[in-house]
Amino acid sequence: MIGDRGTRWSIGELARASGVTVRTLYHYDETGLLTAGERTASGHRRYTDDDLRRLYRIRALRSLGLSLPQIAEALDERQDEPQDEPQDDLLAMRELLTAQLRDLGEQSERIRRLMLQIEGLIGRLADSSMPDSQEFMTTLEMMTVFETYFTSEQREQLATRRAQLGPEVVEEARTRWAGLVEQLLGHVQERTPVEDPHVQDLLRDWDEVGEAFQADGAQTTAAARRMWQENSAELSERLPWSAGQLTSLVAYLDRARRAR
Repeated sequence: MIGDRGTRWSIGELARASGVTVRTLYHYDETGLLTAGERTASGHRRYTDDDLRRLYRIRALRSLGLSLPQIAEALDERQDEPQDEPQDDLLAMRELLTAQLRDLGEQSERIRRLMLQIEGLIGRLADSSMPDSQEFMTTLEMMTVFETYFTSEQREQLATRRAQLGPEVVEEARTRWAGLVEQLLGHVQERTPVEDPHVQDLLRDWDEVGEAFQADGAQTTAAARRMWQENSAELSERLPWSAGQLTSLVAYLDRARRAR
C-alpha cells in the first residue's frame, strides 16, 4: 500500500515480497528484532520503508554468520549512536553491502572449487559406467576431512597457490614427491641413520616440495600433520603405500629434522 508517507506493507505482503516467512516475521516481532513501525486502527501491523531496510540488514547479517542476538546487539548499538542522516545511513548500508558482496565472492569460490572436484569425478567416468557408492562416499569423506582441519582462509590460500603454480608444476611436484617417498621408505626399511648426508639431502628436497604449496607456513603444516595423524588409514587408501609405511616415514622425517 502506497500513501503520503511512503509504502506500507502488511505482514503477509512483506513476507511474500521479501521471501521471509510470516512465522519468522512474527518471531522477529516477539523478540524485538523487527517491530512494525505502524499499526492500523484495528491493530494490524504495517511495515514502513525503514522497517524494510532493517529487515534487509537482519537478513544480510544473518547470511554473514551472525546469530540473532548478535544482530540485535549490532543494530541496537547503531540506533544508540548519534547519526548524521542520511549520510551515516548510506555509509552503513554501503559497508554492509560490501561485506555481503565479499562473502558471496567467497561462497562463489568455494562453489567453483567444488565444481572442479565434481568435474574430476566426472573425468574418471572414462569407461562410461557409474562410479559405485564407495567412490562417492570417499570423495565426500575427503572433502569433510579437508574442511575439518584447514580453515577457510588456508583452503583458499592453498587453492590460490595451486592455481598460481599451474597443473604442470603441480603434476611435476606429485611425481617428485612420489619418488622421494620411495627413496625415503628404502632408508626407513634399511634403518639408515637419520644423520646420513643422503637422508638429509632427501629431507631438504621433501621440505622444498611441501613449501611450494604452503600458504601460511607453520599453521598450514601443523594442520596437515594433524589431519594425517588422525586420518592416516583413510588417506592412505588413496595412495600406493600403507598407513603403516607412511606413518613410519613421517616419524623418520621428524627424527631427521631434529638431527639437523
